[in-house]
Amino acid sequence: PILPVTAEPTFSFPKYLAKMVKYAREPDNATKSCKARGSDLRVHFKNTRETAFALRKMELGKAKRYLEDVLARKRCIPFHRFTGCIGRTAQAKNEGSTTRQGRWPVKSCEFLLNLLKNAESNAEVKGLDVDSLFISHIQVNKAMQQRRRTYRAHGRINPYMSSPCHVELTLSEKEAPVKGEQEENKECRLNVFQRAKANRRALTQKSA
Repeated sequence: PILPVTAEPTFSFPKYLAKMVKYAREPDNATKSCKARGSDLRVHFKNTRETAFALRKMELGKAKRYLEDVLARKRCIPFHRFTGCIGRTAQAKNEGSTTRQGRWPVKSCEFLLNLLKNAESNAEVKGLDVDSLFISHIQVNKAMQQRRRTYRAHGRINPYMSSPCHVELTLSEKEAPVKGEQEENKECRLNVFQRAKANRRALTQKSA
């Protein structure tokens, strides 16, 4: 007997897996930029947010040295938003803090330092100039809390939640400033004293 020919089963890839990871902000020039991100990182959201806020718009080399100095307790991370029960230190004043509130979040610095090294490797693979890279975008978002439990007196149980976070950053090359035609042809206006000085200089050159 001739068996009927059946079509091969087709596998449909789930749409939510087919989509690429979406960043909150796309770089202005994608060819001169590289990205890196981490999802559901087991590190405190508030400490990581303040650490990332201190790194924004910073050059790649300076950012790595800054985090290494924080790990060595030579510099600190100033806290601006989540300032409840944050101690004060003289190092925070050197970082531009008006309240002198600062900490040394070791785990957050280690995670962000590894993320910067990952982005630097992506830049090398892409053929970018590593020395001219700076952090054009960095963002920390809350992730879903993870649940544990802690045991209290009289047989009670309380939640013991963790606060992980998502981190994304973009490194971009610095663009060299280009002078426009108007700036090149623009004549500088002199005040009264500068015009008099220029006239005296012209007279002395003529007499010489």
